[in-house]
Amino acid sequence: MNGVTPYKNCLDRLLTLLDFEKFSGTRGPRVKFNLSRIYALLRVLGDPHKNGRVVHVAGSKGKGSVTAMVSSILHSNGYKVGMFSSPHIHTFRERIRVNGKPISEEVFVDLVERVWPITQEIGSQTSLGAVTLFETLTAMAFVHFEDSKTDFQIVEVGLGGKLDSTNVVDPTVSVITPISFDHMHILGNTLSEIATEKAGIIKTGVPVVVAPQSREPMEVIRNVARTKDAPMLEVQSEFEWRLETRDLKKQSVRIQTRDKTYSVNLPLLGNYQIANAATAIGVVERLQSLGHSISSDAISRGFEKVVWPCRMEVLQDSPTLVIDGAHNPQSIRSVMDSLPTYFDFNKLVVIFGASRDKELKEMIKDISLLRPTVVVVRSRHPRAADPGILLKHFQDYQICVSINKSIAHAIEYAVEAAGHRGLVLVTGSLFVAAEVRETVLDIDPELYF
Repeated sequence: MNGVTPYKNCLDRLLTLLDFEKFSGTRGPRVKFNLSRIYALLRVLGDPHKNGRVVHVAGSKGKGSVTAMVSSILHSNGYKVGMFSSPHIHTFRERIRVNGKPISEEVFVDLVERVWPITQEIGSQTSLGAVTLFETLTAMAFVHFEDSKTDFQIVEVGLGGKLDSTNVVDPTVSVITPISFDHMHILGNTLSEIATEKAGIIKTGVPVVVAPQSREPMEVIRNVARTKDAPMLEVQSEFEWRLETRDLKKQSVRIQTRDKTYSVNLPLLGNYQIANAATAIGVVERLQSLGHSISSDAISRGFEKVVWPCRMEVLQDSPTLVIDGAHNPQSIRSVMDSLPTYFDFNKLVVIFGASRDKELKEMIKDISLLRPTVVVVRSRHPRAADPGILLKHFQDYQICVSINKSIAHAIEYAVEAAGHRGLVLVTGSLFVAAEVRETVLDIDPELYF
């Protein structure tokens, strides 16, 4: 039977709302960032964000991975755990999860039907402005977590921190993952300015776990935590960790905290994921210190079961095909630094696509240091950069580079060019990584553009 399904109809309605993920910093409509709309929306819905214990996670890199790890650990301990994250990989429903599972189409439709009339009513109040897509999804998440009677809610910040729509929560623990240059048109042009926005999630008296940081962000975070009398755990100075063994499916890591040593198997590869795991353990130990029961077995099981696609994810072997949604210079650098540690290869082929508002020259510079063969592509996302511009930047570094208009054909070309003992890396954009994943694993994506 043909026709538009209720789920597709609800998606189409949501996509009429202002969506900052569609636009670069120099294009598209503008809106005043504040929390007035989300507070008004949640008030009419009965303030569902006030129910449950919340771990609130901000940062530039790794916040999704830390969110997924903490969620998996708490679920492994028997808690019912809500998780809100962004962006999604293949479907909007991934953004709202309970016990690791995306909500169903039926639940999604019900949430839209409940929240939509209120977004329209608030949007008609010109003093507040139009409710955005992310604000609506945030409200839907809190409503669903209240309906589901979750024990914990692990909530990832969408953008920044201080004025992000998730910053209405009263968290049990706050978390700040590594801060780097990203979204400068909104958050600021210096690391200190960006860190000030991210540190806006720190609440008076609430413990904050801080992942490894460069000097400038750490100084800002320390000052904010001190001002708000928020107990602070600095993971880098108080914990130690190391890689013990690795293969294409997992890495075994050892993490030493103040009082305990953890040996865990982590199915997420990369040096940076070990630091993310240490940060997740820091959160868990804070929760334990606040009286929440979390066993050592649950921590081990939680790490073993964590799923977080498109982050150093191996899709096939011989040649190895790995995808990573790194989209800024610091993330690209982390990926490129990890390749020799985690993969044995005699030739590197990179499939690269990026959003036009990113630091393209810096990203391409870091990739070029390993002298790969490169295929540039363009994702279906409206913010995707012109492949011709990417090609020119790679040529500036005398890299062997070509353009392929089809991602499926780019995969075929890269696999053949890499050869049996080669490595194909897909990076530069979560959107490109997702499209490659859909092609290789035969996943039917939701199409919006």
